[in-house]
Amino acid sequence: MGKPHQPGTYPVSGVGLGLRRSMLDEWQAEPPEGIDFLEVAPENWIGLGGRLGERFSWFTGRYRFVTHGLSLSLGGPAPLDETFLQRIKRFLDTHGIACYTEHLSYCSDDGHLYDLMPIPFTAEAVSYVAGRIRRTQDILERPIAIENVSYYAAPGQEMDEIDFVRAVLEEADCQLLLDVNNIVVNSINHGYDAEAYLKALPADRVVYFHVAGHYVEAEDLRVDTHGSDVSDPVWDLLDKAYAHFGVVPTLLERDFNIPSLAELGTELEHIRALQARYLPGAHTGPAADHG
Repeated sequence: MGKPHQPGTYPVSGVGLGLRRSMLDEWQAEPPEGIDFLEVAPENWIGLGGRLGERFSWFTGRYRFVTHGLSLSLGGPAPLDETFLQRIKRFLDTHGIACYTEHLSYCSDDGHLYDLMPIPFTAEAVSYVAGRIRRTQDILERPIAIENVSYYAAPGQEMDEIDFVRAVLEEADCQLLLDVNNIVVNSINHGYDAEAYLKALPADRVVYFHVAGHYVEAEDLRVDTHGSDVSDPVWDLLDKAYAHFGVVPTLLERDFNIPSLAELGTELEHIRALQARYLPGAHTGPAADHG
């Protein structure tokens, strides 16, 4: 399904935010500045009519959008839900959204598991999930991007996480949504070097970045919650990501304990400040203190 894009050619640009229904009233009353694109889970917006559907169209008419799926279950044992994929395609076409992303995981078997489960890091799993990604791309008639996910166990592991992700990207000929927070979380939980992992990912497949907050359960355990502010280690790795990949569009995820848009704006401004350090002609000295 086509070739990965060239580095620096992205479906969106700048700084983005995940749009949640709880934000709609505040956002429409006083549209915030400094947001270049928005992301939604299509499952939460497909088929909406009436007032809520009109409000969503108000946003898609004013902002660039990307989508991040929750329930396709690319690694799951159940057959790929092609009827659902047709609904996704109509949604993307209706709202003029070019970019669809999903998690490199699974969330269903004979019903939904309500969690993102790790795909075994095996050669067999590479072939299996890559075939499902290729079929997804054929139905959607556009390339998709898979996200490197956080995980807490690696059942049946036969290869390193980084080798598994790279192999899926290559065999599926798909793109990558690079989640910086998930690299930090996994590097602590599974004892590997976050920067080395980051630099081993193929730049020509990256479409945009995610950053988010996580919970410190213990010195050697982080839980990916999207429910707190972005941590200093994630900011530091994001800075290294810009140094390595260039200025990639970056989205802030916040799913729980969502503060006001003004408070979220502080983190959005920090993303933009880090990006500015790597624009042509910018000074790239030591990163500022994250506070």
